Amino acid sequence: MHDNEIVRAEGADGPGNEGALCVKGRFGYKFVNKPERLKKPLKKVNGEFVEIEWDEAIKEIAEKLKETKDKFGGDAIAGLASARATNEDNYVFQKFIRKVLKTNNVDHCARLCHASTVAGLAPTLGSGAMTNSNKEFLDTKCFFVIGSNTTETHPVIATYIKRAVLFHGAKLIVADPRKIELTKYADVWVSQKSGSDVMLINGLMHIIIKEGWADEEFIKNRVEGYEELKAHLESFTPEIVSKETGISIEELYKIADMYANSGASAIFYSMGITQHINGTGNVMSLADLAMITGNIGKPATGVNPLRGQNNVQGACDLGALPNVYPGYQKVVLPEIKEKFEKMWNTKGLSDKVGLSVVEIMNAILDDKVKALYVMGENPMVSDPNLNHVEEALKKVPLLIVQDIFLTETAQLADYVLPALSFLEKDGTFTSSERRIQMLQPVIENKTEAKPDWEIVQMIANAMGEDGFNFNSSADIMEEIRAVSPIYAGVSYSRDILHTEGLQWPVKDMEHPGTPYLHKGEFSRGKGKLIPVEYVPPVETPDEEYPFVLSTGRILFHYHTGTMTRKVDGLNGFVKDAYVEISADDAEELGVSDGEKIVVETRRGKITTNALISEKVRKGFIFAPFHFAEAAANRLTLDVLDPIAKIPSLKVAACKVKKA
Repeated sequence: MHDNEIVRAEGADGPGNEGALCVKGRFGYKFVNKPERLKKPLKKVNGEFVEIEWDEAIKEIAEKLKETKDKFGGDAIAGLASARATNEDNYVFQKFIRKVLKTNNVDHCARLCHASTVAGLAPTLGSGAMTNSNKEFLDTKCFFVIGSNTTETHPVIATYIKRAVLFHGAKLIVADPRKIELTKYADVWVSQKSGSDVMLINGLMHIIIKEGWADEEFIKNRVEGYEELKAHLESFTPEIVSKETGISIEELYKIADMYANSGASAIFYSMGITQHINGTGNVMSLADLAMITGNIGKPATGVNPLRGQNNVQGACDLGALPNVYPGYQKVVLPEIKEKFEKMWNTKGLSDKVGLSVVEIMNAILDDKVKALYVMGENPMVSDPNLNHVEEALKKVPLLIVQDIFLTETAQLADYVLPALSFLEKDGTFTSSERRIQMLQPVIENKTEAKPDWEIVQMIANAMGEDGFNFNSSADIMEEIRAVSPIYAGVSYSRDILHTEGLQWPVKDMEHPGTPYLHKGEFSRGKGKLIPVEYVPPVETPDEEYPFVLSTGRILFHYHTGTMTRKVDGLNGFVKDAYVEISADDAEELGVSDGEKIVVETRRGKITTNALISEKVRKGFIFAPFHFAEAAANRLTLDVLDPIAKIPSLKVAACKVKKA
């Protein structure tokens, strides 16, 4: 630190990273003192923003929310929480939506990345989270990485995989349509057809059972539904699976053998599995695979969904979802509703599942949602079918945005409230490995920006609500542990929270935390094997739209680019939008590397730069979604997984031409 500016960032030697830090963590902090940071509340007057005082902003917002609720009911209001805000911020936000507005219309961008993880792992294992811990993976004997570009999107965890492979003799299987960096270290890499993951996983289980590689003892003692699963898998023969996935029969047998017989195999997946019309089914089938081989409930194994933002896990844990309160307690259960009414000293909490992100936008266009409160989200870049989103955000009668910059979404707002960044406040984040970690302010914000939870509390108080009298993040955590059993032993008074952190479930104030889940028995008792049908993608290439488009993240930028694209060092690596295209396709189109191309789907089109790459095969293109000026999500589908309500972002039919 020097003169209230950060000079250098180093990785702490913590149990989840051992000093490792990704490039965004090492250099990405420089956004914090940018002059364009929001400094005072803004109000839109005649199409232009004017600065106003906090008292005026809070009073007007409170009056307009109350007026909307009184006239149309609480369900006419919705809120988007944030995977970049603290656990405490998200807890207060969802409490405000539920207690003050009396609706469960609260969601956040986990809906767009890992909603199917919760929906798929909860019924099979009983808990929708990463099962094991980072340090354990040095002892893993076989990694099965499917639908995760781990070195770019989760580089710290990737160091454990590389170390285990290079120095401990672990085997590595990679299943990904793209030739990602991990393929250089892989014993087997297969490039399955986009959207064929259930077919692949069911095919592997078919082989494992037929060859006698299933862990019969584990199945007998720990799981239920095995006979039904076996019967279902009969039709997933190697011949059929090979034809549907594009993977040879020989490779299918090699993967099945390697995963089933290594002694300690771990599955890693991310949005390449979840962002599909059958994302929940993809997750369930991976859980089935782990259970029939006994690769779960033990160190160095498990089913490990990798979260893409710093607090996706925590925002889910703290109830920023339309169907659950904090601790994944279901809003539809009468006893849970009664519990929270008692804890929050209120009546009339909704027992109806609220609207998800995409459903909120649809409801605005259907005149059912009249006000939207957005805390730290940027749906104008992150959400699918952006033309549709833009129409909704321009139509909603009241749009309140709380953020650190004037994002693409904030530019459409009626009120914009300035919040503190993570470098300027305290609280906790929960990492992918369920580790709750302390956050401490390192610089002083000299503007009028405030912590997110404090802003929400001010609005609640202005609306005449009690129960919003927190004085600190520590106060909020005391209420969190009172209402959420998995956080019951988490308190700022515990020294371990300030050093190593605690991995939930933390059952009481003496409990040391839980390094890996499902030891002895699953969270639901016995694990449930659930047969999963193969559901092909909604949209496949045809004569008019002959290419497959997939979207995702890259190493040097973060989510919607709000922070990282303001950092010169990161822009020095990747500054502009691009689309990866194969050399064969580029030659046929007459496109050179770096030339402008137009990519078009049935939802819209963008003009961007061509990046000729060996990572993608012929007929397949890849677009990072960080770049608002050529937003990949103007092209993507908003067709939803019927269970998780996650959109199908990984497969869209498109056409490409030279600009």
